[in-house]
Amino acid sequence: MTPQAPLHLLDEDYLGQARHMLSKVGMWDFDIFLFDRLTNGNSLVTLLCHLFNSHGLIHHFKLDMVTLHRFLVMVQEDYHGHNPYHNAVHAADVTQAMHCYLKEPKLASFLTPLDIMLGLLAAAAHDVDHPGVNQPFLIKTNHHLANLYQNMSVLENHHWRSTIGMLRESRLLAHLPKEMTQDIEQQLGSLILATDINRQNEFLTRLKAHLHNKDLRLENIQDRHFMLQIALKCADICNPCRIWEMSKQWSERVCEEFYRQGDLEQKFELEISPLCNQQKDSIPSIQIGFMTYIVEPLFREWARFTGNSTLSESMLNHLAHNKAQWKSLLSNQHRRRGSGQDPAGTAPETLEQTEGATP
Repeated sequence: MTPQAPLHLLDEDYLGQARHMLSKVGMWDFDIFLFDRLTNGNSLVTLLCHLFNSHGLIHHFKLDMVTLHRFLVMVQEDYHGHNPYHNAVHAADVTQAMHCYLKEPKLASFLTPLDIMLGLLAAAAHDVDHPGVNQPFLIKTNHHLANLYQNMSVLENHHWRSTIGMLRESRLLAHLPKEMTQDIEQQLGSLILATDINRQNEFLTRLKAHLHNKDLRLENIQDRHFMLQIALKCADICNPCRIWEMSKQWSERVCEEFYRQGDLEQKFELEISPLCNQQKDSIPSIQIGFMTYIVEPLFREWARFTGNSTLSESMLNHLAHNKAQWKSLLSNQHRRRGSGQDPAGTAPETLEQTEGATP
């Protein structure tokens, strides 16, 4: 039997592999699951420290490295590790996607250090303290958060206010002028609130109008902020645009979270929410509906904005391939069961009702 390597040597080896992965952090096939294992569950902290450094944000904003690390640990630990989907690995995945989008040539040349910091922070914290159930569940169980935010963007408001609380507690930005920190807090809110899936059509309609009128002026702070909102919305729901092996894993995780909610609803004798009934809602049909009605329309417009960049083309190709895979799996299921599920997938109103089907 081969003697086991001492633990610290194993750790060194893992850290070496994690460092090597970080040198390719701008690649779309970055494997966040492997990176999370190599960093011993610290993918979000490790990724953000690296990106803040590589984007020159630590130097530009004169951030204290120890304080930054402490803040990021607070954020990472405020995610619920027992959630199959809405956990710190999802946050790290969205942050890595955001990094890729911030490098898009059509956007990158206009971005200020503040824009980059806001984009990365919003991505990292956009689902912090997510309870693993959606807004309708919180409303029908009379949850205190639903009462606090009067049933409006309940989760997104909570993610934002939690982030502000941690920013203030960590004193990461305490050395900056008060007006600047207030502006950062407001912009973070506007970015995180944009991830509410119930506002999907609002943002899509605005984006289509801008692209049709060719009136986006990225020198203008408002237009830049709008495109950061769109970039974050894309990053948040980009799983179907990843390579199949990773995309499939995310799909299984989000559906597992839905099914757990359905089980809870059954236990409390509540009506089971759309997409949450494991007996009726199959993973392929949920995913096909999500791709067709939510992901494709947004990513088609994003591709128009980027001028059909290499990354946009690649994402749309993955999306088409993954949708074909789910359709094939769905027809196999039908053959086995002789069931009558709609091969077009779940309807858009059902998807929008279920905040988070959309991740």
